[in-house]
Amino acid sequence: MERRLITGHSPFEGVAGYSRAVVVGSTVHVAGTAPIPPDGSPTPESAYEQAVLCLSIIAQALAHAGSSLEDVVRTRMFVTDAAHWPEVARAHGEAFADVRPAATCVITSLLDPTWKVEIEADAVLR
Repeated sequence: MERRLITGHSPFEGVAGYSRAVVVGSTVHVAGTAPIPPDGSPTPESAYEQAVLCLSIIAQALAHAGSSLEDVVRTRMFVTDAAHWPEVARAHGEAFADVRPAATCVITSLLDPTWKVEIEADAVLR
């Protein structure tokens, strides 16, 4: 089965040996996506803005793979504090209101202490 790698802008891809997304068959697996702005600017402050940024980066990776947010079937949200959940949920709901993928939210610590959320997604190719 063909395997296609989609690269992103994260400085960790080369160091940790991973891809932003991997396409295998008709499935796109998007790696955990942290709120790292592509232009190198600081991470947004609010959990909502961070989640919107994560979802934007995911959308770009999906587009490179030939998919889109409308094709997402599963998301996993990693949040550093349950108090951030309402803001993350709002951003997720705006992106997936009609798509309604299977979703999980886990409270955990993340690599960078400024990150409040990291999101990963699985989608299908049309």
